Amino acid sequence: MDQTSTYSPLVMQETSDGLRLYDIRDEMLASREIEITGAIDAGSVSTAIRCLLHLQKEDQQLPITLYINSPGGEVQSGLALYDVMQAVSCPIHTVCLGMAASMAALLFIAGDQREMLPHSRVMIHDPLIGGGIGGSALSVKARADDLMRIRDITAQIISQHAGMNLEEVFELTAKRHLFRSRRSHSQWHGRSHHHESLKG
Repeated sequence: MDQTSTYSPLVMQETSDGLRLYDIRDEMLASREIEITGAIDAGSVSTAIRCLLHLQKEDQQLPITLYINSPGGEVQSGLALYDVMQAVSCPIHTVCLGMAASMAALLFIAGDQREMLPHSRVMIHDPLIGGGIGGSALSVKARADDLMRIRDITAQIISQHAGMNLEEVFELTAKRHLFRSRRSHSQWHGRSHHHESLKG
């Protein structure tokens, strides 16, 4: 959610002092709604984290809605946002719009209550090696070991929130598994609710 490059419409409101223009994202934040669109990176995550902490400070009990439409992105940035989502006491309702893939899928699954819109999709897969593989044998092995560590971490998170055992998660991520909404408003219940299994 790059604030400098993403167009955001302005809302016009008539007040006693005349017309006032304000960013629609301000209206969303006032309604306790946050969006993550585009790649998961340090910029988008930083904005989302600031919003979560602000809303937590305002009210520690009222729910927050997190809209996600993202192909995924940086693992460490995504895990930073996941940690904050778990740290705040506000219930978080995640809504998939369009696509939540890779790290974005993990963030979607981590919601206390999850909702997929009719034509949205969620895709999980094993961590991928970005760019070309080069360097010494030891550096390549270190990279592979790090990917396996990330694979274990993300699988444990998915298992915890989706009510699946690790073997099931590993089997799905190995095949780049895709989930679709089964009904007009398909809800997957999170850690404080009854679990519904993820099914393709």
